[in-house]
Amino acid sequence: MQNNNKSERVRSDEKIALLNDQVAGNGLISRRHLLGLSLAGAGGLVTSSVLAADAGLLTRPAWSMTPGRDPSEYGNPSSHAAQIKRLAPAPNAISPGTGASRTPLHLLQGTITPNSLHFERHHSGVPDIDPAQHRLVLHGMVRQPLEFSYEDLLAYPMVSRVHFLECSGNSGGNSSGASASDGSAGGIHGLLSCAEWTGVRLSTLLDEAGVAAGASWITATGADAASLGRSVPLDKALRDVIIALYQNGEPIRPEQGYPMRMFVPGWEGNVSVKWLTQIKVTDGPANFRDETSRYTELLPDGKSLQFTYPMGVKSVITSPSGQMTLTRHGLHEVTGLAWSGSGSIRRVEISADGGRTWADALIDADQRELALTRFRLPWLWEGAEAVLQSRATDSAGNVQPSRAAWVAQYSPANRYHFNGIQSWAVSAQGEVKNVYA
Repeated sequence: MQNNNKSERVRSDEKIALLNDQVAGNGLISRRHLLGLSLAGAGGLVTSSVLAADAGLLTRPAWSMTPGRDPSEYGNPSSHAAQIKRLAPAPNAISPGTGASRTPLHLLQGTITPNSLHFERHHSGVPDIDPAQHRLVLHGMVRQPLEFSYEDLLAYPMVSRVHFLECSGNSGGNSSGASASDGSAGGIHGLLSCAEWTGVRLSTLLDEAGVAAGASWITATGADAASLGRSVPLDKALRDVIIALYQNGEPIRPEQGYPMRMFVPGWEGNVSVKWLTQIKVTDGPANFRDETSRYTELLPDGKSLQFTYPMGVKSVITSPSGQMTLTRHGLHEVTGLAWSGSGSIRRVEISADGGRTWADALIDADQRELALTRFRLPWLWEGAEAVLQSRATDSAGNVQPSRAAWVAQYSPANRYHFNGIQSWAVSAQGEVKNVYA
């Protein structure tokens, strides 16, 4: 009994030490202090089971005593992880094939999105393309027009780069409305993914074709029924655009543009034209339907901004996040993702009191350009109401704006390029909801 009392005093002392070492209001804890604690003795702060020292108490479950299944030709997730899947809408009866499915950001860790969970956005469904019949034509203001088969491109030198891809309409539901809609992190922000893309530099193909004097743009067109087209300034095309043939090591999947897509790092998603079939070198933008009637940003005076390609600096807490419930008091890890179309992430701050005080989160040491970054910070929650927020700063010095500051710049009808701060309200019962704060 006496030993138990001593143990409880130690735990209480460590709990007090954590509370005294808050780096911001409402329970955000210094990671340095947390790592210095003996977590096994921090009762009430973490969930764990005390295991008797006698190893004889361990039992072997049935799956450890019989052979498992044979190797398979293509891997599948565990049946116990079947809930981890894209958030897909019902079929669109009015415009077949039009719509999107979202990455379940709140169910994932790390920064690389599995191919089967990478978000989709289609304007006329997914074409079933025979790569042997598909051709990419490069023409316009060039010395010699060229035609490439899929096999032709596989013979060129390739590069591999890790980059995020984000639809310009991602998070748009938070841009307007008197009150925030209920939703998970994936449901609201899941038109975002990150992968390793492998392919041929577009500059290699342009050099081979020979760009004519006076050229300043390229236009790209897809082989889908919508013939989606986008214009890209030539300097960007020459700098870092690739013709992607592989995603995370395997051939890109049909919903990502098989057999080839143009990938434009850091810029709004639909500029990375899928099922790429034509690139034309020009002296100006084409003003396709998808860069005039859509994918422009409406301003309060009725005018619109056009060709605002880079995605703004942004972050979102993925846990705890919308539609989750905290089932216990004690220590939790606040974690999420940050990214920017203007460089890498240099800082992420977290608030647990709606932005009154902020603490620096631990961010990944490997700071890739134009890629997702994971951030984390310990949080001691003891049942009080809280509002969790994150705020990112990129390598160009851009700081993620508040929702109010973003909304003030645009018409209430604008849904594109929303990068305002996300707020998650935590009730005294532990329920987490999307709110405007």
